[in-house]
Amino acid sequence: MELSIDDCHLHVIPAIRSGNTVVIKPSPFTPLSTLRMIEMIGGILPKGVLNIVSGKDDLGQMMSEHKDIQKIVFTGSCATGGKIMASAAPTLKRLTLELGGNDAGIVLPDVDASAIAEGLFWGAFINGGQTCAALKRLYVHEDVYDDVCTALTEFAKNIPMGNGLDENMILGPVQNEMQYNKVKNLVDDAVANGARVLLGANPESGPGYFYPTTLLADVSDGTRIVDEEQFGPALPIIKYSNIDDVIALANASDNGLGGSIWSNDIALAKSLANRLECGSVWINKHGMIQPNVPFGGVKSSGIGVEFGVDGLKEYTTIQAVFV
Repeated sequence: MELSIDDCHLHVIPAIRSGNTVVIKPSPFTPLSTLRMIEMIGGILPKGVLNIVSGKDDLGQMMSEHKDIQKIVFTGSCATGGKIMASAAPTLKRLTLELGGNDAGIVLPDVDASAIAEGLFWGAFINGGQTCAALKRLYVHEDVYDDVCTALTEFAKNIPMGNGLDENMILGPVQNEMQYNKVKNLVDDAVANGARVLLGANPESGPGYFYPTTLLADVSDGTRIVDEEQFGPALPIIKYSNIDDVIALANASDNGLGGSIWSNDIALAKSLANRLECGSVWINKHGMIQPNVPFGGVKSSGIGVEFGVDGLKEYTTIQAVFV
């Protein structure tokens, strides 16, 4: 089967392992690492098994419309996923789409705030928050709300952000100007609507898209930064009092990629996890995907799964032979 992969480095190997030839198109914003990867491994494989085309987004449409490509695997925004689905429809291509997430984390009142601060931080700010399954909105019970805000702020302010060529830096910039402006606009809107800035929210002028690590307290659902996926280094923290209400708020999103429960009561956390409408739920961590565990979303967050045996099967077709 001829397979097209758009900006999905992790899916090249399972696609080839299951017998496909692959054409990969990297994001026009981040082509270099993919080009280098194909350069390194392409010479090992037989000619024509692994191929790459790099360019602007119109290439993606050409690939999804092409009659000789039988399957598309795409990681990206919900809007682009919808366009791919539409352009692939005339040729009835099979699709695996891993799309946007607005992942909710729910902190129960029995936690030790200082013990979970590091996990909360990296769940939200790994890769500067520019990860599909990052923690995008944090709901904290009123009994531990102030403690969590304080502990998270204390941890976050010690994580340096700056030029990645400086080995002392841990976090880097927002990838492009469009996304930088989106993060800035969402934070500015939240502050204008009463959000309390715990950290960040005041970018310095100068070259590069260096938006500071930002924590916003006293935010509520209905604020854009809660309802929309920011995909950047800004985390809204929302206070709640009733567990049924917060489960409903977590599920109110059109997205359903991931979620997390933070609690010392693992049995309770598991029971609440089953009530979340998302493809993956983590307990006392967030976003830690594993190559042996299927990963995918529900609702607008995608179709199909990646990783694990189930993900491998998505690159195959079933044939029944009757004798």
